[in-house]
Amino acid sequence: MAKKILFIVGDYVEDYEVMVPFQALGAVGHSVVAVCPDKKAGDFIRTAIHDFEGDQTYSEKPGHNFTLNGTFADIVPESFDALVIPGGRAPEYLRLNEEVLSIVRYFSSANKPIAAICHGAQLLAAADVLKGKSCSAYPACAPEVTKAGGTYKALEVTQATVDGNLVTAPAWPAHPEWIAKFLDVLGTKITH
Repeated sequence: MAKKILFIVGDYVEDYEVMVPFQALGAVGHSVVAVCPDKKAGDFIRTAIHDFEGDQTYSEKPGHNFTLNGTFADIVPESFDALVIPGGRAPEYLRLNEEVLSIVRYFSSANKPIAAICHGAQLLAAADVLKGKSCSAYPACAPEVTKAGGTYKALEVTQATVDGNLVTAPAWPAHPEWIAKFLDVLGTKITH
């Protein structure tokens, strides 16, 4: 059965981490809605492309404009089956928005599936939903995960992990495993 999935995004979200799962989840028949505080359907956000080029941290380049298909002010979290939190720089400031944190808390307390990748863990930590949970994230977010009472799970950049309703991964190279694990948690069956 198709699920209704909410994406919380903002300017300079990581390009691949919003574009790829948004398109992939839609391609398998789920209804996906992307929203950003203070923006409405038809507005766009700017994305950033983060790459791993041998430096001490990732590099950043301009990405695409991503058009929102939902209006943040109209969102009723109870009408959604799952939540996706992409990474990039957006979680850094989105975690300052109490409405965003309230939405994250709702999905956690309702035990609905949540998929977070890379810096998406910053929203989970700020919403205080990581106590007793195992969570992967971009390694620079490990201190936030542990300070929030979670257990940081160090994974290869191509791996993902599941703890109950929570599916997490370090960065976009994990998309194949992260999306597959999220589909499994959603109960999505794909036959060949």
